[in-house]
Amino acid sequence: MKDIKPYSEEKIARELTTEAREDLPKAEFALPGRRYPIHDANHARNALARVSQHGSPSEKAKVRAAVHSKYPDIGEEKQACWATEYLKLKS
Repeated sequence: MKDIKPYSEEKIARELTTEAREDLPKAEFALPGRRYPIHDANHARNALARVSQHGSPSEKAKVRAAVHSKYPDIGEEKQACWATEYLKLKS
């Protein structure tokens, strides 16, 4: 019989197999239905990219909120860049 091991962040970060995805807790997904896994920073960035391409406005907001609550630094550089540009234009 095959040993079932809890997911390890190092292994999953490389490749998220179907088996590994099924082992992830519900809290590691941005949306219900086990959609948009955000168990590591790479997958969180990918979730933001995918939802911006294919998600509804409410899905985009929910995924952004889930990603930013778990990884506050993701997207921060982009927001800071936009804020800097905005302030330059205002002055």
